[in-house]
Amino acid sequence: MVLTDTLNKMKIKILSWNIWIDGDFYKISSFLKKVNADIIGLQEVKDDDPQRNVIGFLKKLGYEYAFASVTHKWETKTYNDGPAVFSKYPIKNKQKYILSKEASRAAIRADIQVNDKLLYVFSTHLLHTHQEPSNIQDEQAKNLSKILPQEKTILMGDFNALPDSNAIKIVSKTFINTDPRLLPTWSIYPEGCPTCNPKGVIYKLDYIFTSKDLKTSDYKVEQTKGSDHLPISVLFKL
Repeated sequence: MVLTDTLNKMKIKILSWNIWIDGDFYKISSFLKKVNADIIGLQEVKDDDPQRNVIGFLKKLGYEYAFASVTHKWETKTYNDGPAVFSKYPIKNKQKYILSKEASRAAIRADIQVNDKLLYVFSTHLLHTHQEPSNIQDEQAKNLSKILPQEKTILMGDFNALPDSNAIKIVSKTFINTDPRLLPTWSIYPEGCPTCNPKGVIYKLDYIFTSKDLKTSDYKVEQTKGSDHLPISVLFKL
């Protein structure tokens, strides 16, 4: 009975972070090892860069993973990267979703077994629009909303969208934003977007949403200089 009560009250730490294609791998890996989250959603992950092998690093720490790579252009460069989910608990199923044909972006779904419950965990990365309205980004948010189960679901990622944007309003119709204070998460480094030329961490672009049946607490914007984004974390109770 005591063991059952303990499991029913267990808290799981969720972390979401855009680690930036040009991120500092030493700082990124050091932070991920230190924070020791149970489930991690990362964005701008690559599986073809031996200098930033975050997948291999987290596998060695005991995480299972699901990954969705897409090809896209940023400024004058072309990249193969995408969102990923890493879990200390078993991943029973995984699925990749393409959210738009134009300016293709992806979401990855990992069905994670936590004791006797199955959680549906999504990591995504929507189109960067320089904080301006975008029909493509809105389309991506709408398509994302269509694939989300309405129970036991966690959605996290770099939405590249401000709190009052259409994209965030679309997701918020059915999902709970775990950050009621809307704390900014971007940008540590202005060179992360030469067009935007951000003047510090003044924009909230990163979010963790949950279905309405999940209870969360202790939302936090973490501190590290590994990426142009700051990581965000939250605890949820089963």
